[in-house]
Amino acid sequence: MVVVDLFRLSFWHGRHICTDSCNSAPISEDTQQGVSENDGGIQITCFSEVVNDSTLHFQIIRLQKQIYAWIGCNSSKLGRLYAASSTRPANLVSVTSILGGASDNTGSGIARRLVIKTGLNIILACNIPKNNPMLEADAERLLIQKLVSLGYRRPKPDGSSV
Repeated sequence: MVVVDLFRLSFWHGRHICTDSCNSAPISEDTQQGVSENDGGIQITCFSEVVNDSTLHFQIIRLQKQIYAWIGCNSSKLGRLYAASSTRPANLVSVTSILGGASDNTGSGIARRLVIKTGLNIILACNIPKNNPMLEADAERLLIQKLVSLGYRRPKPDGSSV
């Protein structure tokens, strides 16, 4: 069994510093930590997939009314960091690059489509090579599939889910 070391996440929670780790997560198996959304807590999901001879690593952190997602390709580097959100009054999606210099279409496009699919604010760290659109499409597909399976999707206006 191949084992992948993913980065450790430290975050400030109340008055205590909590450290959650997804270290040594086997490829294609999920690691989930945290509490349910109803408790107002944080849910962390880590998984990896091998696609076209490249290993894609994912970490999803569900916060209240927003999602932090990280996508790494063959390494645990952070990559570029994007913030995306719906804007008023026309419900268009705005995306900005927070870290990593000028925006490229790789991460900003994924962040924009995640907001459309989930209806939540998205912070996306993306470390995918720019010159591989098939890998980008596979990474986005896998991330959206996982988000849907976790129940993070925009409800339809009539109350049913997408």
